[in-house]
Amino acid sequence: MKEFELACPVPLPAWDQVLLAHGGGGKLSQQLIEKVFLPRFLNPELAARHDGAVVRIGDSRLAFTTDSYVVRPLIFPGGTIGDLAVYGTVNDLAMCGARPLYLSAGFILEEGLSMETLNAVVASMGEAARRAGVALVTGDTKVVDKGKGDGLFVTTAGIGIVETPLDITPASVQPGDAVIVSGDLGLHGIAVLSVREGLEFDSPILSDTAPLWEPVEALLKAGIEVHCLRDLTRGGLASALNEIAAARGVGIRIEEAAVPVEETVRGACEILGLDPLYVANEGRFVVFAPEAQAERVVEILKVFPVSARATRIGHVVPETSGPVILGSRIGGTRVLDMLSGEQLPRIC
Repeated sequence: MKEFELACPVPLPAWDQVLLAHGGGGKLSQQLIEKVFLPRFLNPELAARHDGAVVRIGDSRLAFTTDSYVVRPLIFPGGTIGDLAVYGTVNDLAMCGARPLYLSAGFILEEGLSMETLNAVVASMGEAARRAGVALVTGDTKVVDKGKGDGLFVTTAGIGIVETPLDITPASVQPGDAVIVSGDLGLHGIAVLSVREGLEFDSPILSDTAPLWEPVEALLKAGIEVHCLRDLTRGGLASALNEIAAARGVGIRIEEAAVPVEETVRGACEILGLDPLYVANEGRFVVFAPEAQAERVVEILKVFPVSARATRIGHVVPETSGPVILGSRIGGTRVLDMLSGEQLPRIC
């Protein structure tokens, strides 16, 4: 008779090997950064724990960021790994308050990748760069053996210029700040999952991949005292809020009824057992600004198609390293914790 064995679906925090969950944007990702990378590379710019680094060169402030993309499949409803790489990088620059200017790209190609697929990805990447107003000025290409690269991986780095005197970082968040989300959540994650798992829905779900500098620039030009911005990629809204709350040492409360989620996405998440607050987005961001300016922030964002469903969803509370609290639709509350891994791996 086989002995009874207990098994836990949550990855244990073992440190003898890398787990898929270490790349999911949750607790294990944060532990990987804090235990492995930060101690070896710590400096003031890295310690800001933002979407990119802002460095001063002469009289100018430049933002610099880099990211790698391993999404599966390479082409999904509403986008490809190519435009995802462009938009993901320019959006990280925008979250620093920087106008995106230049990109580099590294391609790791697997032997056997079809030229049709490669051409489609590169074409979408070029179109995305034009739409975002940036130039891809340098790059590199490597080819690995068949079975060693999963088709195509893309790494992009970007440089932008910070034209605002504001320090748009988690450290600038203040108790009492309003929390505003730029639009409905979960489209990218569900769009990718629908292809990966062969799912079909009554209404098509397309990824929300899009550049975000235009609405950010409008906020800055309008004189909004933007304290922090964060795009809602890996781990979704919940992980982004937890990262900012932990970095600043405050608590955040949001209201479930105020968070915009399309009914098609909500229904898909219910069927699949997912929480839309944790599902990745690629064209949505959160704004922290003074409560007195919250209504104006929403008005400005609603002008742009990418942020037409902007809404105030909560506020910052003065709790030291406090958690993120969700006020439920039925009047209760629960802690919106950071996941150990990620609901959907290989999503970006």
